[in-house]
This record gives sequence, structure tokens and C-alpha cells, in this order.
Amino acid sequence: MLDNFGELKRTHSCGALRGEHVGQSVTLMGWVARRRDFGPLTFFDLRDRDGITQGVFNEETAPAAHARAKEVRGEYVIAVTGEVVERDAAQRNPKIATGDVEVQAREILILNDARTPPFQFEVTSSDGLASEDLRLKYRYLDLRRPQLQANLRLRHRAVAEIRRFMDEQTFTEIETPILIKSTPEGARDYVVPSRLHHGKFYALPQSPQLFKQLCMIAGLDKYYQIARCFRDEDLRADRQPEFTQLDLEMSFATPEQVYALLEGLLARVFKLIGVELPLPFPRLTYAEAMRRYGSDKPDLRFEMELQDLASAVEGTDFAPFAAALASGGEVKGITVRGGGAALSRKALDELQEHAKRYGAGALAWIKLGDEATSSLLKALGEDAVKRVAQAAGAENGDAVLIVAGKSKTVAASLGALRNEVARREKLIPANTYAPLWVTEFPMFEFNDEDGRYYPMHHPFTSPLDEDLPLFERAVEGGETELLKGMRAKAYDAVMNGSEIGGGSIRIHRRDVQRLVFKALGMTEEKARERFGFFLDALEYGTPPHGGIAFGIERLVMLLAGTENIRDVMAFPKTASAADLMIDAPGAIDPQQLDELHIGIAKQ
Repeated sequence: MLDNFGELKRTHSCGALRGEHVGQSVTLMGWVARRRDFGPLTFFDLRDRDGITQGVFNEETAPAAHARAKEVRGEYVIAVTGEVVERDAAQRNPKIATGDVEVQAREILILNDARTPPFQFEVTSSDGLASEDLRLKYRYLDLRRPQLQANLRLRHRAVAEIRRFMDEQTFTEIETPILIKSTPEGARDYVVPSRLHHGKFYALPQSPQLFKQLCMIAGLDKYYQIARCFRDEDLRADRQPEFTQLDLEMSFATPEQVYALLEGLLARVFKLIGVELPLPFPRLTYAEAMRRYGSDKPDLRFEMELQDLASAVEGTDFAPFAAALASGGEVKGITVRGGGAALSRKALDELQEHAKRYGAGALAWIKLGDEATSSLLKALGEDAVKRVAQAAGAENGDAVLIVAGKSKTVAASLGALRNEVARREKLIPANTYAPLWVTEFPMFEFNDEDGRYYPMHHPFTSPLDEDLPLFERAVEGGETELLKGMRAKAYDAVMNGSEIGGGSIRIHRRDVQRLVFKALGMTEEKARERFGFFLDALEYGTPPHGGIAFGIERLVMLLAGTENIRDVMAFPKTASAADLMIDAPGAIDPQQLDELHIGIAKQ
């Protein structure tokens, strides 16, 4: 039989009791994490979000409560009243904050019973966790794990600190609409049918981009929002179909002002975990980041830069190298120092397969041990192999990993290989944070499949002032090849190999915005259909403005030291965008479909 809660009040949380509470009468409430029956003595661990307290029921001093405690099982919800006592020295538990004391219980209320959970909560490592699908199905139980609760509380503290900082900087928090118009540029929209407007649809926002720019046109000057965003795209470990971002915009802003603001904000947030970020953040242009690291979000916690080996292999008859250089491609490598020469053939084969996933045709290697060994010895000869190793800056004990091909392929494969080698060889120092600004992104990227240009960030990003005359020539004069060299006033905040934020100085002139739409193959009619309201707004005195947005989940992942974005979200979805707990997405009642005038086509 369950007991009534009544007017009972708890006096302390299960993580609050210390030596100074000895002798006090307390009432604790929570879940039974564990019960141990020793006949006349019954011990239990009572858990809530703040921690665990051990209690004991003594048959001699509290016979009724002791008998009632025998009915309790794991995850029952109970309330216990008793006296705080000091544990014997030999019985103290240094692993928990309350380990010096326990509660001698005299009363117990069983507030609710519980079925046996489908998995264990108290695990010491990720190896002991149940499958993620099972934990997501019972997410409300998985959230009882202390680590997940700590992550969510850390997230709360981070968002609270962001709001305090933005208020100090005189920003105004403004909510923008969730039901908006679909603009099929970039990622796919989630669409919402309208019942009142037959055949028409809303879209859920991928970001508040145009609304925050409209706030600048409105004269609000400094806007921010903790914004919920939605993208119907393929997922990865660090992405979800719905996510939260800090979105901000400033009028009359320069990139330097945005950098200083965000650096100050991130420095404040990282103090929550006792980390002092280096200020100011270092900077690399996009071109330099790709040249040195093969990535626009390089991890600077370790070295291993890409080395250009073209001069060392120039004139070679080795077909992969010769063909790459003849077609304007590259031959580059990375040097694995301090033990790279000990890489096994199996490890090299695995690294080759990793590089192939990013487009590499093959992975060549050189190992400098007591004598040089290489997959290139037969093709190049010993002298040429030594020349290549010297060009890569390799020394005795090092290994050189080499890829040849198109510049884009070489960068992608070696950039990924650099991260993989660092992970395998444990080259990444723990508890280290390496922030970075990557600047001057290309304005456009060309898609070979459909033969057209797409914006690297979004179509509202301003070109660099010095590139604007060439941009006008490219669009109005039809010199479209020039578009490949256009640079944007765009910047990404990067940390530990992850992009945590992206932003730009926006286009505030209608003539420049028209050029961008034209460069993207958009007719005047199509531009007006999609963005007419915004083009009109640009004609009413738009100030220069810029901003940035960064993902709250990605930030908290770094703060919490996890690599899985689902670890910092209360109710995440799977990699296939499914919610296993509520079984979503699900079917819709036929009556609702009729009201919306929607039919489901057979596949």
C-alpha cells in the first residue's frame, strides 16, 4: 500500500548533508538507488538530483519503519525522516560528498513503487551502458544518470551566463517567428501545412537569419535570441534535426567588434568549468587553414601540418604523382613524429582505408627507422624517398603519410587523416582548449553535379570590399570564373576541431544583394517571389550590420567533455531523426489529413 504525501516537506537534498548536520532531524525524499538487507539492519542509498545519502533502518530503535523498509525495492520513491549521525571511520565513503554521515531513520513513507528498470543507472564507464536505442526509448529513466543530469545543469548555467553577458552588453532578447515561409536555399526545410490557407505551407526556421536582419533595419541595434532551429538534413554525432543556438546581430558592426564580443562571451562561459581561454583567439584565413591543415575547422591542440611535397617529386615517372601535378593537383603529406616509424602494416592499411573514405586513391608512406622503408621504394628509388622525407621535415623515428590528387581531395583526406592519427596515437592533450577564428571564406562554391554556384554560408553574406569590383564584373560581365575567387566577410569560431559558431557581415545594399541572387542563377521574378519582403526592406535605410550564431549543444559538448550531442540534450532524436520514446514521427489521423486536403502517395 502506498502512503499519502500530505503536507510533508523535505528539509535537505540527498547531496546536502555534511558533518555539521550531525544531530539534526532531517527529512529526505528521492529514489532508492540501492537497498541492502542485513536482518535487523536495512541500509539504503537515497538518490535525488543533488547526490546520494545513506540511511539505515534499525529494527531495535524503529521497528515499524524497519518493517516497512523491507517492502522497498530499487527506484521506489520514498520519504525518510531521521537523525543525522556520523559514520564510523571504517565505514566512511570518500566517493560521495555525504560519505561521512548517514541518516538513522525513524519514519518512512512509500510514495510510489516502481517496476524493475530495463537497464542499470549506476555504471562507472560508458562501456557499462545499455545500448543507446534502449536508453533513448526510456529516456526519462536514462536521465536519472548523474552524468546526464550534470550535463543538463551545466547547459542551464551556460545559457544563464550567456543571458547575463548579453544583458551587460545592452543587447535586447527578441523572439522571432517559428512558423515562417520556406526558402529552398541551403538545408531542407521542415514544412507545416496550413489548414486555413489551402495548399500552402509554413516552414520551421533553419535560423532566424532574415528576421534578425530586419531587426537591424527596424533600428533595434543589438539583438539576440536563444533560438530553436530546425533542419531536415542527414545527421551526424554532432547534429540533430532540432537544435538551439545563440543568435545575435549588431548594427554598424565590423568583424573586429564581433570577434571581441564573442571572445569575451566564451571566456565568461568557460570560466564555469575553471578554464581560462587564451585571448585574443588566433586567426587563420580559410585559404591558410586549408593549406596548412586540410580543414576549415582545424584542431590546433596538436601539430602535424600538411607539407607540400610537389618539388620533391617533380619530374617523377610515378603515375599517381605525375598525373596529379600535370592536372594542377597536389602531392602533400603529414609527418607523424615520435614513434610514427613504429606504425604496423595493419595500422597503415587501416589509415589508407580511412583516407579513401574522403576521396584519396591511395595512401603512400615512408617510415624512418634504423633504415628507411616505404611503399614508394620500387617506384621512386631510395634517393627520391629520402628527398621526399626531407621535404616533409621527417627525422629518424618519424613516418610520412602521402596523398596525391585534386587539391580538394588531398585536403579532405589528409585533414581527416591528421585527426585520425592524432586520435589513434594519443597526440591530443587532455583538458586543453584551442580556439580559433577562420576568416575570409569563399563567397561561393561550385557544384560539379548541377554546374551552378551555391553560397558557402548563405546568400546574405557580404563580399570583401576589395573583391566587390571583381564581383560586379563576374556577374554583370558574365565572367563567372571570377566567382571562384570571391571572398566573403564571413568567419567561423572553431574550437578543438569543431565549428562552434559561424557568422558574417551582411549585405546592407540592395544592389549588392541583387548581384548575389543573380550569381546564384535566381531571376528577378524568383528573387521577388522568395525574398520580396526583404528586398523591399533594404530600400528603407538599412545600416551596415553583422553578427554570428553558435550552437548551444556544441558549446556544452565541449564544456562537458563529451563527443555525443545527445549527451547534452534532454530529449534527443536518433541519427535517423526518430524519437524512440514517443514513437515519432508517426502517422496522422485521416481526418486531420482531410482537413488539410493532403493525401499520402504510395511509394
